[in-house]
Amino acid sequence: MDRVVQNIDERYKLLERSMKKVGYDKNALIEILHSAQETFGYLDKETLKFIAKKLKSPYSKVYGVATFYHYFRLKPKGLHNAVVCLGTACYIKGADKILAAFEKKFEIKVGATTKDTLLSLLSARCVGSCSLAPVVIYDNKTKGNLTPEKAMQNMQEMLDD
Repeated sequence: MDRVVQNIDERYKLLERSMKKVGYDKNALIEILHSAQETFGYLDKETLKFIAKKLKSPYSKVYGVATFYHYFRLKPKGLHNAVVCLGTACYIKGADKILAAFEKKFEIKVGATTKDTLLSLLSARCVGSCSLAPVVIYDNKTKGNLTPEKAMQNMQEMLDD
């Protein structure tokens, strides 16, 4: 147990060092949040409160910035990630049906992680692969021209690896 507490303390020390580097400047909040997410893997309530206290900034501002930008995660990331593109071309060609199939099969909503932390289901406004619509990115591998069935097959292959 002491080792766990020590690791947590070390991560906060690393985060504080990165805040010190920028002079505890409130204008460097995004950079600090990036550093915190790299250190902890995601931004939980305690970490956001720690940052707010050290920057002498309201928690609501720190939380607001963390939730505004899609890059930041407030929950742990799954072992595998699937990102469904919801850009216009993908949406018109059925990305909404793919997303609905994933949500039903894995009993999670977009932006969530399964209880066993095996899968995080995400969406993107556009991934820039419109000619392949609809597109899903499975653990950083882009697959296109999908149907809900083919998307589910790709998902199962990713999870089985």
